[in-house]
Amino acid sequence: MDKRQQKTPTVSSDEWYTPRWIIEALGPFDLDPCSPLPHKRPYDIAPTCYTEKDDGLTKNWKGVVWMNPPYSRVLLRKFCEKMAEHDNGIALLINRQDNVLWQEVIFPTAASMIFMRNRVYFIRPDGTTGKPFFGSCLVAWGHECDRRLRQSGIEGKYVVLNM
Repeated sequence: MDKRQQKTPTVSSDEWYTPRWIIEALGPFDLDPCSPLPHKRPYDIAPTCYTEKDDGLTKNWKGVVWMNPPYSRVLLRKFCEKMAEHDNGIALLINRQDNVLWQEVIFPTAASMIFMRNRVYFIRPDGTTGKPFFGSCLVAWGHECDRRLRQSGIEGKYVVLNM
């Protein structure tokens, strides 16, 4: 398994915000535990948003969660583990199923996933869009979020993991 995290100037930042069309296809959501600061946020994903200053890992998660986590290795694993414990949400993750996180946390706990057909054009802090050098997956935990993923119409390959 590949334990390395790709580090280039383009993808090493955690500031890649979710495009609105993804949230419109999958929402509504009650919580965004990995939200940008309000002045950087292009729009609100959920009524409750935790920023880096709030430390969403230490907060109680309630309802249906949307998670576009920081992709730095240590934080990514912690947020995915918390999502697995919560078992009611959808995460937008790097398409890297060969790494330890996927093998030890995501595959054993998630309900389903979509390998997205096209690369996502994320919103950058300056309002421009850009796509990273990797593909993305949408991963669902819980029956309700699996249903949302399956019925979303988002192009890609839907795969059942643990239902």
